[in-house]
Amino acid sequence: MSDANAQTPQPRQTTSLYVEDARTKRRNASEARFKAFGIAAIGAGLLFLVALLYAIIGNGLPAFKQTFVTIPVELVEAKLDKSGTRDIDVMKKVTTFGYKPLVTNSLVAALEDNGIEIPFAKATDVGDILSASVAAQVRDTVLADPALVGKTVEFRLLASSRVDGYFKGRVTREALARDKNLDAEHLDLADQMVAAGLMDTSFNIDFIIGADASESRPEQAGIGVAMMGSFFMMLVVLALSLPIGVAASIYLEEFASQNRLTDLIEVNISNLAAVPSIVFGILGLAVFIQFAHLPQSAPLVGGLVLTLMTLPTIIISTRASLKAVPPSIRDAALGVGASKMQAVFHHVLPLAMPGILTGTIIGLAQALGETAPLLLIGMVGYVASNMPDGVASGFLDPNSAMPAQIYEWAKRADPAYYERAWGGIIILLVFLMTMNIIAVILRRRFERRW
Repeated sequence: MSDANAQTPQPRQTTSLYVEDARTKRRNASEARFKAFGIAAIGAGLLFLVALLYAIIGNGLPAFKQTFVTIPVELVEAKLDKSGTRDIDVMKKVTTFGYKPLVTNSLVAALEDNGIEIPFAKATDVGDILSASVAAQVRDTVLADPALVGKTVEFRLLASSRVDGYFKGRVTREALARDKNLDAEHLDLADQMVAAGLMDTSFNIDFIIGADASESRPEQAGIGVAMMGSFFMMLVVLALSLPIGVAASIYLEEFASQNRLTDLIEVNISNLAAVPSIVFGILGLAVFIQFAHLPQSAPLVGGLVLTLMTLPTIIISTRASLKAVPPSIRDAALGVGASKMQAVFHHVLPLAMPGILTGTIIGLAQALGETAPLLLIGMVGYVASNMPDGVASGFLDPNSAMPAQIYEWAKRADPAYYERAWGGIIILLVFLMTMNIIAVILRRRFERRW
């Protein structure tokens, strides 16, 4: 045996495996630092999330409460129905200017009956405590039931936004020194009315089911109509984007041959997913409104625009879900005699369904929070004052959407609208949570393991 073939003796292990050497210590220290960085990142994320939720809830909850004034209002027949015929057409000729003195005089009488001294030279100045919408509220009630004319009816009327802000801590006496609408004497009067039971702050259901109001009446504004606009838009997006997106994904992933055309399509889909949403708004304005002459500000048009924006997201996530299904599933189905179509729809698609639903919900959530494309097609705040009359009206009548409504409130000068913007964010988050809960339930329903 030559020296070349002789085995080289290995050095004997001189340290114990149970004792850390310098290299092992460095490796363990690096691992510990990485874990610490990960824990710190999670902690920072949770901290920011808690701060965000605290800001949203703290600023938004006051929007769900409102200050009301409860007084009996005498509906004088000589003022509201001089003919005495209770003819609606005749009674409609009496505008809110005819109802406002009745409300103000009833408020003065209620204060005097409760022993509250009016600190103003002109007694009717106490009417500034009430919202500018109370005359319209009383008028609508009378026109809905003309038999009330000639009676004294108890009304629960909105207080002005300044009075409401005073009880919520948003308005101070010092701030009213520069306010032309209200002064400190009105706040003293409001405190006495609370003590007498004429004024209270309670839950405001009209914020959830009501419509937007003008800038001078923030206490009357609600998000209910905009909520219905978002609901009908999501129906359009779901009905169009899900079947089109899933069908396109199945074809590209399972049936289409790999060539330059399919490569071009895939690149364009990826690029469309990164296009700014305002570009889709301009496209919708040009195609659906100016060319197709669909009604402006309608949820149908908004849904079509958001469908274009959502399709790339759904296609990409659906293709990823189809790729995640093991090839053995396809091979087994084809091996027992199934056709390509049967293998895809009976075996691959059910297994990919949880991922498809997740991608769909992500796309819908993204569409629900979009504002820029909706503003371009006219879905701004204060375009609809009533709930839709039916399904066709919900799709075709002008309306707004929750993100656009929140944007409109946030840019208005009155602090009461800023408060309502936070309240609208809470309702929008509830919508998103509901959609995600439904997605989790559906995922558990269709989830299969192999």
